[in-house]
Amino acid sequence: MAPTLFFLVLVCSSTALITCTNGGGAGLRMKLTHVDAKGNYTTEELVRRAIAAGRHRLAFLDAMAGVGGGGGVGVPVHWATLQYVAEYLIGDPPQRAEALIDTGSDLVWTQCSTCLRKVCAKQTLPYYNASASSTFAPVPCTEKICAANYFHFCDLDGGCSLIAGYGAGTVVGSLGTEVFAFQSGTAELAFGCVTFTIITQGALQGSSGLIGLGRGRLSLVSQTGAKKFSYCLTRYFHNNGASGHLFVGASAGLGAAGHGAVMTTPFVKGPKGNPFYYLPLVGLTVGKTRLPIPSTLFDLREIAPGIMVGGVIIDSGSPFTSLVRDAYDALAAELTAQLNNSLVPPPGDDDTGMDSALCVARRDVDKVVPTLVFHFRGGADMALPPENYWAPVDKATACMVIAAGGRYRSVIGNFQQQNMHVLYDLANGEFSFQAADCSAL
Repeated sequence: MAPTLFFLVLVCSSTALITCTNGGGAGLRMKLTHVDAKGNYTTEELVRRAIAAGRHRLAFLDAMAGVGGGGGVGVPVHWATLQYVAEYLIGDPPQRAEALIDTGSDLVWTQCSTCLRKVCAKQTLPYYNASASSTFAPVPCTEKICAANYFHFCDLDGGCSLIAGYGAGTVVGSLGTEVFAFQSGTAELAFGCVTFTIITQGALQGSSGLIGLGRGRLSLVSQTGAKKFSYCLTRYFHNNGASGHLFVGASAGLGAAGHGAVMTTPFVKGPKGNPFYYLPLVGLTVGKTRLPIPSTLFDLREIAPGIMVGGVIIDSGSPFTSLVRDAYDALAAELTAQLNNSLVPPPGDDDTGMDSALCVARRDVDKVVPTLVFHFRGGADMALPPENYWAPVDKATACMVIAAGGRYRSVIGNFQQQNMHVLYDLANGEFSFQAADCSAL
């Protein structure tokens, strides 16, 4: 059965880069489908695919952080292997498209019919055909919005050409404007009409392109003039086919389907030109034991003029959380002490690099694994039940799916955010979260 078109109402703003032709101030809403939802994978296969994707994402983030090279964050850190897909319509007459959602990048783009077939990624839907749309218009190189993309240049016709670099590779195209249609509204967005892609095979997951939710001027959030957005991700397993949801603008807020207290912490100001959202993690508690680690392990710090390392990113595109080595070692040591005789060896035939992972019998996870709490500045505590940081890797075994990261950066991935409604309040510079039944939204 074809996926249902998500529900949207556009946010209009006098400061936005878009033109709203329908809709109003109720905000934007869309369904999010996990990229593996159509694959008929077993639970164990889903976990192994997520582990592989997480290792790829982590390797790229470490490279961008200068691990082994000392370069620091000099250019935007972008998508490597993303996890959630949304559907939309583009042009007049409308053409269907699907996009991966990423809080770690800015540009909205889709592959176009002028894309060279041998160097463009395969996708489930037909390529978008700009020449068949009466509402497509190229953006001149002289427009200020052209300079909003990190790498841009003028083509022979005076149009705005762009290059976007990602962990999975590079895309090349031109900047244009087009009508993006949703069930309750339409908007004219600046987007990349991609004609050349060099990316890791399968990284696009059959979708048409990418929707960036980062801090830059070309992101969907910025172009709609939204001051906040939120999302709620359903459980990886046993979600009965329910979809997660993304809300942008006035529709974003906590409370619906939520339970327990709403926790709030301020964002940490990230490096200039970096689209990621940084959080002030200050400590971890396993069960009733606070780990003896200094909060400075998680600090974002400047090691040279304009060169920043470290920090903790909240990321919709990373499957699993990774912690800087000292924090991970303390976590693993405490879990080893608490689980003691419940630990079992990892699967012997595992090819995902989990040969040294902490594992217990799958049937015992809820009985023996303690709650893990992330402590953020301001007293905001994110409590993770066992199902949010342990996952089944075969029919008999479940293992911890928090990884040891590099020397500097930590990442909070989407597996740890399942059944949690998270709110990015950009106007007030705050991040809030609340436990929720995301399938009920």
